[in-house]
Amino acid sequence: MAHIRALTPCDPPHPELHGLGLRLRDWDPDSVDDVRNWLRGMSDPEFRRWNTPRNPITDLAAARTSLRARADHEAGCTSVSFRVTDASSGTTLGHIGVNDIDPVLRVARVGYWILPEARGRGAATRALTLAARWALTDFGLHRLELGHALGHDASCRIAERCGFPYEGTLRGAMWEANRQDRFRDVHLHARLATDPPPEPPPAPDDPAAETSRTSSGTASGAVPGPASDRGDLVGERTV
Repeated sequence: MAHIRALTPCDPPHPELHGLGLRLRDWDPDSVDDVRNWLRGMSDPEFRRWNTPRNPITDLAAARTSLRARADHEAGCTSVSFRVTDASSGTTLGHIGVNDIDPVLRVARVGYWILPEARGRGAATRALTLAARWALTDFGLHRLELGHALGHDASCRIAERCGFPYEGTLRGAMWEANRQDRFRDVHLHARLATDPPPEPPPAPDDPAAETSRTSSGTASGAVPGPASDRGDLVGERTV
């Protein structure tokens, strides 16, 4: 039998990921600021439009419990969570997680969100670029999947921009908004470790970033261009 490559141990703390104007860091359930930002992200109406958490997070106590549960999952190597921050100021911009890790098949799913005030600057695209690069190289995954609700066109654009081509539609694969008794379809995207790397997105202070924003069109009323971070609100589960 051929040798099965093992994943890099994922016990926290994880290595910080740097680049493209971002720093991806661990969440700290003992930090008041982290708990507040987690609550804001998970209770944001735009997030709830595209995601229906198993256990809705509506207060600080629930947010802290959720972050502690994520730390437990990380210790068991079933997920890895990063707080997306601005590299210069340290301000929290959002979250990205590598979830549902299968250490034998070396497959996982990525989910992420950006806080409302940080949208419109390409943070989703840049965070996904950094996290996917790490997951498919240093961490050792073979396949990283990304799923989003049907109709979330901005998510398709961000996924494909980051090297996750569309693979098909999963029927009735996620709950409808704010309901756990009805289902909606999901677009499945995925990227393999053997795929060619995508063109890296420009950092926010790169003049090319502004050129991209002003020259790109709009689809289905979405915010234009690569900064369309409403496409970031993708497939993030809560515990």
